[in-house]
Parts: sequence; structure tokens; C-alpha cells
Amino acid sequence: MKIKKLVGITLVAGMSLAIFTGCGGSSSSGSGKSDAKEITFWNPFTGADNSNLKKMIDEYNATNPEYKIKNVSLKDTDMYAKIPTVVNSGKNIPDLNIVHAERIKQYKDNEMLNTYDDLLGDHPELNADNYVAEAWNLGEIDGERYSLPLDIHNWGTFYNVELLEKYAPDALDDEILTIDEIMAAGEKAKADDVRGIAVSWAKPNFLGLLKQEGGELTEDGVTPTLDTEASAAAISEWTKMYEAGVTTKDGEDPTQLFLAGKLIFFPEGIWIQNNIKDAEFEWGLTNAPQLTDDLSKTVNWASSHQFVMFKNDDRSEEKTQGILDFIEWLRTNSLEWAKAGQNPATLDILNNEEYLEMPQSIFINTPEEQATLNIFDYKYNGYVAEYLDAHGFDTIFGKTSVEDFTSGMQKEVSDKVAKDNSN
Repeated sequence: MKIKKLVGITLVAGMSLAIFTGCGGSSSSGSGKSDAKEITFWNPFTGADNSNLKKMIDEYNATNPEYKIKNVSLKDTDMYAKIPTVVNSGKNIPDLNIVHAERIKQYKDNEMLNTYDDLLGDHPELNADNYVAEAWNLGEIDGERYSLPLDIHNWGTFYNVELLEKYAPDALDDEILTIDEIMAAGEKAKADDVRGIAVSWAKPNFLGLLKQEGGELTEDGVTPTLDTEASAAAISEWTKMYEAGVTTKDGEDPTQLFLAGKLIFFPEGIWIQNNIKDAEFEWGLTNAPQLTDDLSKTVNWASSHQFVMFKNDDRSEEKTQGILDFIEWLRTNSLEWAKAGQNPATLDILNNEEYLEMPQSIFINTPEEQATLNIFDYKYNGYVAEYLDAHGFDTIFGKTSVEDFTSGMQKEVSDKVAKDNSN
């Protein structure tokens, strides 16, 4: 049981809606063309993780590479809006870019990306054996490699150790938290005005259970399959917990309840550690809520920050090799990124004892846990996310019926996909 004690373009609408706490914030300056010996690096890290990124870049630049990294951190909404503009204009295109995994298929289909296929021969360590499979594999589309991974960040469950021992002492003996265990603990805690589980971001909560129910966002890669029994069952698990009175209530702030010691289980992204670092109690981190205690069937929603190179006639072969040198350096120098609450995608990080003491390492430190990580890289995932953000909470809190939720999601996403494909 991993425990930590701390005291104290837009290609698809909705993808860039402050998806990750660490990726939000104000934009930094700089978007011009780099000089001959600089690699202009755009990324969406303007939150607390920006300082970690800068430390890595400063450390790399101190190695005196031929091409140094010029960091350009932009607010994600601004960055994603700028990308199609600069790529289409052919001017001020960044040499290197970090994008969220869910965007890559659409960039590829819009013929905006260069591939890495002819470049990796000089960097043999940049290969599948050295990265978490889920983060590595999504970069290959139709037999060509369009991206390389920086990290794989996922949904899990933070918990209050004292409350766990009081209300569910045996629940995490296997590191798997089931819906039934949450219900049982929540029922016991109600008498003490303690919430069993937080109703947090609907998207990963829903998608993780959808996969466990046997559902898929699409069967052919284009047409959504959302008005299904699996979708209804997935959202119903949450409506049932709300109706039983074991979840947080509409309008309550889960983070504040957790910090106040009034919440047992707090489903959130591993990056949220920065927000609970001042908790005056022991807390731990485990898998997201599951339907069964079978690890082989466990699903943890995940995403990944990926390195891509947008098509750019001004990027020289020498500069391109400099980009690969930087990515290769990060493969064995990613501890600082882990300190930001992230899980680097490189398996080299497992050789670092400091990393293995970090709570989020639970999701990487065994092949079985790595296999639980699922990136939902449906090309139109952004439309699904947009719908879930708009209607997920209302459905869980009983303001919208499950039937209207699933049928509405199917219609809205289908309509947007059809519009995209008619243009």
C-alpha cells in the first residue's frame, strides 16, 4: 500500500479545457522563430509543473548540446489555437511540441505531422522496450510513428489512511478499491457526516467503468457507440452511490472536504498531489474505483504528453537530430518530472529509488499495474469529453436521467462527427 505523509485549429472542441491541473495557468512569453542553434519547444505546462520543466531544460542546456532548448510554455487553450494557424501559414512553427495523446490522430489525419520513422536509427534506445507500452504504442498509427512519450498520467484514488482504517480496514489489502467496498465504507461513515467518495471529474470516472463494462467509444474509429447498455451501466454505478448517500453532494468541494478529513476516497489524477500537499494526515494512493477485485480486469483512465514535430520546412536535419538528442536525454533524466506528480513514460525511472518512494509509482512499478493504464485515443474523444463535462455531474446528481444522458451523448457526438466529415 503506497502511503505518503505530508504536513501543513481547435481540432476538437473541449480537449483543451484545463484537462490537467498541472497544465493550466497563464501563458509565458515567446513564440517567435528560433535562431540557428536553438530548438523552440512549445508545451502546455504553465502550472506548478512549469518549474519542474524549466529545471530539466536548464539541466539539459548545461550539458552544452549543439542545439539548446528554448522553452515556450503556453496556456493549453492558447497553444492549441495557435498550432493550426502557424502550421497552415508556414511561419513561426515550433521545432518541437508537446501535445496531449488524444489529439495526435486528428493532427495526423490533417497531415500536420512529421514522422520519426527515419530518425530513430541513430537513437536505438528510443524503442518500445524502454517505455510503458500504453504510452509508446499510441504514437504509432498506420505503421508510422508520429510521437514519442514524455509521460503517462492517470486517474487513481487518494484516500485518508485514518478514515480507511476506521471504515474500510480491509478494502485495500489487494490495492483494488471496488464499488461495493466504497458503498460499505460510505454507509458506515454517514453517521459521522463523513463522505465515502468524491464525485469528481466525470470523464475519467465514466470512461474507466465504461471499459470495465465492455463498452467502447467507437467500433470503427469514427462512428461513436455511446448509447449502449455499457454506457448506462457505467454512469449508473455513480448514480447508485449518490442515491445511497455515500458520495459528496452537489456544490461541495471534494478537495476541501478531503483536506478537512471529511472524505475517505478521493478519485483524482496523480498530478493533484500539489493540491493536497498540506494535508495534516496520512494519505495514500491506489487504483481508481473498480467493479471487481481482479487486477487483470482493472482499468485506470490515462493520458500522455507526447513529443510531436509539426511539418516545418525550416527545421534542418541537424536541428532534428538535436531534438532526438534532447528526448533521449530525458529518457534517463526524468526524476524532476516525477517530482511534479507525473509518471515519466520511460522505464529507466524504475532504477531510481527516490521515484519508487513516490505514491504514483504504484502504477508503473509492475507490468500488471502498467497493463491497467488505458488511454482512450478515439479521434473524436474531445467531443465525448465536452459532453461528459457538460452533463456528467447533472446525471450523477439525479438532474438528468441515465437514458437521456446516453442518448444525448450519442446524438451530440454523432452530429459533431458528421459535421466534421462533411467539411
